[in-house]
Amino acid sequence: MNVASVVQMIAGLSWLLFIGAIIFAVMQATRRRSFKGVVTLIIVAGVVALLLSSASAGLVFIQPEQRGVVISAVAPKGYREQALQPGLRWIIPFFENVITYQISKQTYTMSIAQMEGNIIGDDSISARTADGQEVLVDASVIFSVDPTQVVQVHIVWQNRFANELVRPLSRGIIRDAISQFGVEEVYSSQRGVMAQQIRDEMGRKLNENGLLLGDFVLRNITFSPEYAASVEQKQIAEQQAQQARFVVEQRKQEAEQARQVAQGRADAVVIEAEGAAEARVIEAQAEAEALRKIAEALQENPDLLTYQYITKLAPGVQVMLVPNNAPYLLPLPTLEPSTVTQPAPQPPVTQPPATTP
Repeated sequence: MNVASVVQMIAGLSWLLFIGAIIFAVMQATRRRSFKGVVTLIIVAGVVALLLSSASAGLVFIQPEQRGVVISAVAPKGYREQALQPGLRWIIPFFENVITYQISKQTYTMSIAQMEGNIIGDDSISARTADGQEVLVDASVIFSVDPTQVVQVHIVWQNRFANELVRPLSRGIIRDAISQFGVEEVYSSQRGVMAQQIRDEMGRKLNENGLLLGDFVLRNITFSPEYAASVEQKQIAEQQAQQARFVVEQRKQEAEQARQVAQGRADAVVIEAEGAAEARVIEAQAEAEALRKIAEALQENPDLLTYQYITKLAPGVQVMLVPNNAPYLLPLPTLEPSTVTQPAPQPPVTQPPATTP
């Protein structure tokens, strides 16, 4: 409760006391009793009530979110050119009065939903795109009264600016903006550009009329049932195409992975073969070097081969068979002649002649 309200309340009580004193004096007079003391009370109560009423009529408390327009009977234009600022202010009692305006942000909503907008029922904005498609737009306009132009707003619009300025102005700007874009641009690629265009134009128009645009919200865009169905089918087709591209890409990745595995195996085989060949070359070089050294050793000592051959023979070997006409590998000792007993010859056996029957 502010000071002006307290003074006004006290002034009201003073008037009640004044009226009560008058009634009491009348009652005393009808009973033919003295009421001289009551007259004094009536005069004092009347003066106090009048003073307090004058003071309460001259005191105005302006809230921080308000500005006051002073309508004056003594000002040359009928109003003060400067609005009252927040706080306790004084005006000329009974010759001036104050109309307050909210400068805090307000929201005006136009929606297809029954209970969402400022107007009950379908209050969406019907518009046509550049290619002739009809769309229904839900939008909200967040605005406020310019504190520096409160007096001008009162003169031109009073409290009608929400329904008679913000509503028709925003609907017209939205329709003009949508008519510059195709239907696909409205709901996809150019939606942000369109909303910014509406925001800029609306801010300029509201500022010309003493209002400030806080923000413009493009809430929803509804299409005709036929176009909505075609959009849904298109989206389904795009999703299927995207899925097909994903499957193809997956198959490519699998093929590439298989190719890399095969390449790795082939590289491993090549590396293994190169390693085996290199090992064989080293082995052959080692064998050649060994043979060279053996040849050098034999050249220096020819009997070394015979010695090695003999050491390799089993110790129990008595007889050796060698191929016919093959030279002996080892020098054989001289064989001593031995006496061989020959069996006596046997006389031939005579067969009797065969008889013919």
